[in-house]
Amino acid sequence: MTPSRAIRFLAIFLVLASTVGCDQATKHLARTQLSQFNSTLPGGFVEFTLVENPGAFLSFGASLSESVRGGLLTVGVSLGLSFLLGYLMHTSRLDWLSFLGLALVWAGGMSNLIDRFVRHGLVTDFILLRAGPLHTGIFNLADLAIVFGLLILFASFHMRQRST
Repeated sequence: MTPSRAIRFLAIFLVLASTVGCDQATKHLARTQLSQFNSTLPGGFVEFTLVENPGAFLSFGASLSESVRGGLLTVGVSLGLSFLLGYLMHTSRLDWLSFLGLALVWAGGMSNLIDRFVRHGLVTDFILLRAGPLHTGIFNLADLAIVFGLLILFASFHMRQRST
């Protein structure tokens, strides 16, 4: 079953409000509380480290010049997210799971884009996961929404392939 346009609009708004609200609130806390020190939770699995990232996911593109980075990560991402929103609002071919996955990708991208506009091209990252010698890059909740959205999209695609 595919969602109607009004239901899609409401769902997109709710995903956006919850994703941006949680992401921006935690970024604000990170900037105000972690600027003095880093913090590790008991067990050492989660570490909070404040980083203002000029690049994309895992600092990809951080070494590019500021003008190229601004063009790609602000203008390019803005255009991509605009097209994705148009697709989400106007396509009736998406099942609910695919719709949710893409909505999470869009909302996470929007929250990081807000950072880029408000923080002069920088995105606040602050979460690092460790398991022994293995660790992630430093990320934020918007990045997590994007990754979960992609995983949901992959699961939806896999489920459709198995049913045909």
